[in-house]
Amino acid sequence: MTITKFGIGQPLRRVEDARLLTGAGRYGDDHVPEACLHAALLRSPHAHARFRITDLDTARAMPGVHLVLTAADVAHLGAIKCQAPVPNDDGSQNHLAHIPVLARDTAKHVGDAIAFVVAETLAQARDAVEAIGIAYEVLPAVVGIRKALASGAASVWDEAADNVAFDASLGDRAATDAAFGTAARVVRIELENQRVVTNYMETRSVVAESDGATGGLTLTIPSQGVHGLRDTLAGVLGVAKESLRVITGDVGGGFGTKTFTYREYPLAAEAARLLGRPVKWVSDRGEHFLADSQGRDNLSVGEVALDGEGRFLAMRFDVVGDLGAYLSQFGPYIPYLGATMLTGVYRTPALHVRVRGVYTNTVPVDAYRGAGRPEAAYLVERLVDRAARETGLGQAEIRLRNFIPPDAMPYTTPIGDRTYDTGDFAAHLGRALEASDWAGFEVRREDSHRAGRLRGIGLATYIECTAWGEGEDVRITLDKDGGVTVYVGTQSNGQGHATAYAQFAAEQFDLPLERIRVVQGDTAQVATGAGTGGSRSIPVGGISVDAASKDLARKIKELASEEFEAGIGDIEIAQGAVRIAGTDRTLDFAALAALPRATAAMLTGRGDFVPPSATYPNGTHVAEVELDPDTGTTRILRYTVCDDFGLTVNPLLLAGQVHGGVAQGIGQALHERTVYDTAGQLLTASFMDYGLPRAEDVPSFHFETKNVPSTTNPLGIKGAGEAGSIGSCPAVMNAVVDALDRGAGIRDIDMPATPASIFAALRATRRAAA
Repeated sequence: MTITKFGIGQPLRRVEDARLLTGAGRYGDDHVPEACLHAALLRSPHAHARFRITDLDTARAMPGVHLVLTAADVAHLGAIKCQAPVPNDDGSQNHLAHIPVLARDTAKHVGDAIAFVVAETLAQARDAVEAIGIAYEVLPAVVGIRKALASGAASVWDEAADNVAFDASLGDRAATDAAFGTAARVVRIELENQRVVTNYMETRSVVAESDGATGGLTLTIPSQGVHGLRDTLAGVLGVAKESLRVITGDVGGGFGTKTFTYREYPLAAEAARLLGRPVKWVSDRGEHFLADSQGRDNLSVGEVALDGEGRFLAMRFDVVGDLGAYLSQFGPYIPYLGATMLTGVYRTPALHVRVRGVYTNTVPVDAYRGAGRPEAAYLVERLVDRAARETGLGQAEIRLRNFIPPDAMPYTTPIGDRTYDTGDFAAHLGRALEASDWAGFEVRREDSHRAGRLRGIGLATYIECTAWGEGEDVRITLDKDGGVTVYVGTQSNGQGHATAYAQFAAEQFDLPLERIRVVQGDTAQVATGAGTGGSRSIPVGGISVDAASKDLARKIKELASEEFEAGIGDIEIAQGAVRIAGTDRTLDFAALAALPRATAAMLTGRGDFVPPSATYPNGTHVAEVELDPDTGTTRILRYTVCDDFGLTVNPLLLAGQVHGGVAQGIGQALHERTVYDTAGQLLTASFMDYGLPRAEDVPSFHFETKNVPSTTNPLGIKGAGEAGSIGSCPAVMNAVVDALDRGAGIRDIDMPATPASIFAALRATRRAAA
């Protein structure tokens, strides 16, 4: 078998693009069943308010209205429970604010769901929402971490008077404090990692259809995994999961936020069950800002203790995460997960982290691309850069002195539950410095200085954990037409799974990718699946596809050996056919599948890979920026990435993932910020007020890999989908600080480094010097 054209490692273009670019995609809003009804929600205009519904009759009597549901009508439904609570250090559990399907008597954030209206048309449903009579008693709102923790602050929940959802710690506090006591130097930094809104192209939606004969329900939802949604929905609805079918077609972006079960899904299901007609709800962009989980939002203090030669003796951190008004599905775990990665790539003997989550009267916060790991990398890399400036060692040298060396692998971090299996951090740092022409920066900086601009260069060396937890049970079949079909429980959100998985199969069957079909996103066709998140699809799903393909290839050879009356060792697969090696005796796959003895079992391969532990992608990002001191504007002039992803399946798909992640990181570093006023009103509730990067804000990237295979899966793959968002924020901000420090002695600035914030910092420095 000579496989080179379609298999692993080839830079193949995506097979799904022709369909998507010619309008043949099937997204959530494209599904409109016959006799479909439409839904809208009444949402609270206040961040914290008791309410009383005074009039439903007017809305129920309006033309086209079929149903108006309030909390009393759905009291039999369960709450959408947080699935990842974090206990306190003593093992106790603070109040868990699960999400009710509809708020009963108190709204906890602007956009909180109060009533659900179903009508013949969306316009009629919206009109009926406006007609619902409701009286509000506005209560004090808690907005922001500092206000939530302030003495005498109002409480979001009576059951959590201090607004603390959990207070936990990791590492060895005594050893850490002792190391700080002997340090030659201590460097400290305080940072905000601001809240952001996940702005995917396709907003959320749901279509619920009831089968009156069986009592079953089918829900079509753009998601990151149908099986998790099905199981959670079954619990909320109080039904057997076998009675639910969840379907996900094409998805226009997810980034973590489409993983979760939202209120509209059980509401649509309940309405479809009551009315016996399909019910559809589609979020508009304004609702997206007010109702979908948001990301990041940490306040952190980091300290590093150094000896006289600039080597790290210990680090300690205090991290507080804003969780919003309710605990989203994985919300508390996100800052805790980030805390487990605060070792970074550094050989630090002692480390201690205190991590807390607090309630505020804002939209719940949950996983957003990277889910805790970008927050950790940002904190560590800004701290290490501060240490480089205060010691005078330089950004590269301080890292080289403190990297975990390759010969220390596998390396168990001071946190204790993270073991890095492989990595050569100095290698990718060295290559990134070379590719970015770090050595030539001073010449370029002088050119900018003569033009009246401030130029800076910054880097970040990151590590993250991916692809842990549940496995994937993949089934692959040889079809009657001679193609193969892969059934896998992950979910593409635009990453190109149909191409990547086909490459694993093509490695065994030597078929062009268009002959390999990939089925995912349907609980009726795929029995199990853990969905897509944590960069797990390729290093878990892909490994399972590889195993299933090898299993089917073995069975195909067994069939062929019987047909040819030859030994299995003499059978080879090439160009979608089997043959006896060295002869012209050939049987194509379609003819093989048509053999009388070719049962379904003989034409089906299976693969089930459960990762024994996480993979640890790592890399170096280098950003070079130029600031205009007259306007505060930042331009990214050069951007270089050198990553270690273990093994590259498809260089084109990989580059696309890295580019997209970097663009999102640039967005957070320079543009994006979710702003609430003191009353809890969201001031950045549309694209008129919420800044996103435009094409002109994103530079061309230089991207390459310097891979060291992982030892935790048979192919050595490390996850890659989130990496770009992890290295980018600290690299860009370190470059901005470098420019400000060289030009004006400014070392403190938080994200986003907008023109206004940069201009204000420069003006304050000028005034202080005057």
